Amino acid sequence: MQAIIDVFSYINSLGASVMMPIILTIIGVVLGAKFGKALRGGLTVGIGFIGLNLVTGLMGENLAPAVQQMAQRFGLALSTVDIGWPAASAIAFGTTIGLIIIPIGLIVNIVMLLTNTTQTLDVDIWNYWHFAFTGSLIYVLTGNFAYGIIAAILNMVIIMVIGDYTAPKVEETLGMPGVSLPHGFTAAFVPIAIVVDKIIDVIPGVKNINIDIEKLQKRFGVFGEPMLVGTVLGIIIAALAGNNVQTVLQIGVTLGAVMVLIPKMAALLMEGLMPISDAAQEFVSSKFANRGKIYIGLDSAVGVGHPVCLTVSLILVPLAVFLAVILPGNTVLPMTDLSVLPYMFVLIVPLVGGNGFRALITGIVCLVGGLYISTNLAPSITAVAKSVNFAIPKGAATISSICDGANPLSWVLVKAHSVGAVGLIIAVAVAVGLALMNRKRIIKEAKELHAEA
Repeated sequence: MQAIIDVFSYINSLGASVMMPIILTIIGVVLGAKFGKALRGGLTVGIGFIGLNLVTGLMGENLAPAVQQMAQRFGLALSTVDIGWPAASAIAFGTTIGLIIIPIGLIVNIVMLLTNTTQTLDVDIWNYWHFAFTGSLIYVLTGNFAYGIIAAILNMVIIMVIGDYTAPKVEETLGMPGVSLPHGFTAAFVPIAIVVDKIIDVIPGVKNINIDIEKLQKRFGVFGEPMLVGTVLGIIIAALAGNNVQTVLQIGVTLGAVMVLIPKMAALLMEGLMPISDAAQEFVSSKFANRGKIYIGLDSAVGVGHPVCLTVSLILVPLAVFLAVILPGNTVLPMTDLSVLPYMFVLIVPLVGGNGFRALITGIVCLVGGLYISTNLAPSITAVAKSVNFAIPKGAATISSICDGANPLSWVLVKAHSVGAVGLIIAVAVAVGLALMNRKRIIKEAKELHAEA
């Protein structure tokens, strides 16, 4: 077991940009793609990840200092430090559960594929850290290692089902055929988006509001283009932080660049994935008559380039800080993780049909709930961090994050396990029930596809 753990720990230490090309190349060849084609596709995906990380890092590097200056300028003092997703993932992978989450996740995925309870081949094993994060929280809370492992597995099962459920909408709205997004952070907001969308549907007048950002961009010409929208929003954020004219303009142009470059990096990711996705569909069609369509599960990073996703995310940056200050009982000031706001919207946008108004309203609801969740989970997150000798920032009472500290699914699982065996039984029943419902839908879809053929 230790040897297996050491192998996967080494693979994980390579990072997503190295790990993904290796995994995708191997999977592509196994599925029948020529080695050269699979290798090129895998490397293209890896390069796309590097480019995307550079651009989102650029976004974070400019937003975080501006927010910090804004906090100092207006005298905002909140006791919980937003450590950001890189630190959160390091903490998750640093726990005992984190060390074995990759082989466990692969086994769960294979079992679900074989039992027809998922249509997704999730190659995004880097992001299994989200499941380890949930499991580690519950392990620390209960002191029961088995509970932690079970929670991580339940988290993955639920997210895989959500990935299947949203895949057709991802194809339609985001233009990603053969792709699903079983991302532990992004997919967790899907239930909230569904509920908010249903509520808006029954409100007279409001239900008819449709802000089509893509059409607005065309109507306003150059002034509606992403680069102009990003530049203007960047200038507003930097000005609120009290920066001088030079810095205001620099941040404005930088965020304008982010709005242009992120979609290009996302397109590069999709270009690399297509040969592997096509090979997967051909393999399934020839080998398994009852499987229906198979999706390749990817990091939600591939969808952050959608104009609605980016625009609404930037609008919510100053709003997130404002909400953090006015919400009674909140202790978290969003800072390092402001750059992950686009990831929150990747599946919200398809679920609301690309409607900018509904995406914005849903985002506000998710942010309000997320701030309270991250506040509530902060003591547990701090305890997990201390257990792996993570250096708590000086002066911080507790630490948290937006990703995954504000994750509603993690919070629900933590609360379920906090009441003991009864909560565990309920959580297992819900996950199994969703998997069986998904199986029924998959089999029905497969029969319909083969009947048409």
